[in-house]
This record gives sequence, C-alpha cells and structure tokens, in this order.
Amino acid sequence: MIFQRALQRELASAAGATFTVLFSVTVTWTLIAILGRAAGGRVDSGDVLALIAFQSVNYLPTVLTLTSFISVLVVITRSYRDSEMVVWFASGQSLLAWIRPVLTFGIPLVLMVGALSMVVAPWAKMKSAEFIQRFEKREDLKRVAPGQFRESSSSDRVFFVEGSTNGSTVVKNVFVSTDQKDGSSVVVAREGVIEQDPKGGQYLVLKNGRRYEGKPGQADFQSMEFERYSMRVATQVPVLGADVPLNALSTPALLAVKNQYTRSELLARISAPIVCLLLVLLAIPLGFVNPRAGSSANLILALLIFFTYNNLVKMLEASVKREKIDFALAWWPLHLFVVLIIVALFAWRLNVNHHYHPLVLINAWKRKRILAGMPAAPQVESR
Repeated sequence: MIFQRALQRELASAAGATFTVLFSVTVTWTLIAILGRAAGGRVDSGDVLALIAFQSVNYLPTVLTLTSFISVLVVITRSYRDSEMVVWFASGQSLLAWIRPVLTFGIPLVLMVGALSMVVAPWAKMKSAEFIQRFEKREDLKRVAPGQFRESSSSDRVFFVEGSTNGSTVVKNVFVSTDQKDGSSVVVAREGVIEQDPKGGQYLVLKNGRRYEGKPGQADFQSMEFERYSMRVATQVPVLGADVPLNALSTPALLAVKNQYTRSELLARISAPIVCLLLVLLAIPLGFVNPRAGSSANLILALLIFFTYNNLVKMLEASVKREKIDFALAWWPLHLFVVLIIVALFAWRLNVNHHYHPLVLINAWKRKRILAGMPAAPQVESR
C-alpha cells in the first residue's frame, strides 16, 4: 500500500508537469494561428478568445493521451535508473505487479479521453464552426472594421470605411472597389447604410458620393456624382448551421447516418480512448533503461511510437472514408497488434533467464563495478 500511494503521487506529479508543458505549447500554437486568421479578416477579433478555448478543447484528447504515456514511462524509467527496480525484483515481485497501480492512475485519464472525444470535442467544434460561420455570413459591410480594407464574401469587392455608427448599420466615408467583366468601378461616398427589401435582398445605399468606371490602363474612365446610390451586397439572408462540419456532429448523429464519412469520424472517436489505454500499458515494459545510460532514448522512442500509432489510426480512417476497408474490419486489427506487442514485451521482461532481461543486465553491471574496484591478486614468482 505504501508503494502504491507513493507511486500514485509520483505519477500524478509527472502527469501534472507533462500536461502543463504540452497544454501550454498547444495553447500558444493555437493563439498564433487564430491571431493570424483574425489579422487576415477571416474571423472576428472579438471571437479570438472563444475560438482559442474551443480549439484547445479539440486538442485535449491527444494531449491527455501523450501525458499519460510519458508520465508512466518517466516514472518507470526513473525507478530503473535509481536501482529501485533491483529491490523490487529481489523482493520476489514481478513487473506484472505494476499493472494495477498504473491502471489505477490511467483509467480515469482513459475515461476522460473517451468523454472528450465522444461528447466535448464535437461540441467545441460545433461552437467554433458557428462562430466562424456567423462572421462569414454577416453582411459585407458589417464584416468591415473601421480603417481596414476587407474583401466581400463573393470575392469581387473590396470595402473600406473610415468609421461606423449605430451598431455598424451606418458607415462613414465609404470606399468600394468592384471587379466586373467589362472593367472595374470605384465608388466613394460620405455615408452608407444597409437596407433590406421585402424579398430578403441586402442593399448598400450610398449618399453624396462619386462613381468612377472603366478599364485599368485605359483613359476612357467615366465619372459621375450621385446623391443616392444603391448597391446589392447579398441576395438573401444566410442560414447559420446549414453546412455543419462532419467532425462537429454529435456521436448519436453519426450513429444515425451510416456512410463511409460518418464511419470514418466514428472510428477516430472510438480509437482515442483505446490508444490511451494501450499506450499506458505499453509504457510499463518499455520503461526499462540501463542505469549507465540516460533516459532520453526512451522519451525519443516513446514519441516515435506515439506519432506512428496515431498516424496508422489516421491511415485507417482515410481508408474507411475512401471505402477501401470496412469499418467492422478497420477498428480492431491495429489495436490487437499493439496488444500482442505489449504481451510480447511483458513476456520478454519476465523471462529472468534471458540474457537481455533487465535484472540480468543490472546485476552484470553491478558485478563489473565490483570487480573493477577489487585490488589485483598478488603474483607469486616461481623459483
């Protein structure tokens, strides 16, 4: 019991430090990406914090999986390095006795990863998609920030306003550049307002301005002044939620619709907790390290295994999406192969008569140190 409590504290401490580092890196990377999109006018600057939170939730299953794997591996590696495993094996205990305390630590993380991948992450993706669609489907002038050039949703107009009033309904000092088949036109006005007709059409009504029309590079530009000028900016009021991403659908919705796309997404959500559980178990036999060597090799190997495992899962998802493999055949062979690797590693570590068994290697290393410190035997001269 004392050993298990001490091990649980050490695992929790390692997990806390690992999660803090990984989550900080994830949030920083997400912050840079979303700020870049906000600076480019693809998302609203007021939605940056919400989008960062939603995007960070999407990465939590991967972060927690890597956290659990590295935490168990680091603790077991330290036990080998500090020769605590020698005492453990000399007391008649085997490596199998580590499974129970490690699972006690890992099962809550596995359940958390399952809840995140099945429920929380799809909800966060749905909310993130709603924020982005709400900004993209706003009227063109409502997307314009004062003092910035912004492209319209149809990509054929560029707007610039100096200021806005009345909740961005009325804008001041408007500049609109429009590309047409027979040339281009530039409209400048002191004031503009958005009006809607009974059929749902959106119009930008400009007042007290001037319009220039012609072909670039030619001198036959036409110029006219106007007191009121109407410009269509949208044909109908867009409906939010009409194009929901597949990964933002809830799990019951995926189960209700049976096709290769929903099955591919369902495979990704099912695989997340399975990968977390198997990596936690794999870390037990994988944590062996020679006391004379450093522990960095184990961490590098752990990262390679983690990314390889996840990439293979992604390959299976792509195969299901392309209908190359059926879902019933795709979700279990890879995980069964990892289970066989775990069993083989445990059998290798438990074979105490094997030349490369950890206890044999550690004892051989200690014997070499003892023999290296013994004085040389005196030589007797023969007469």
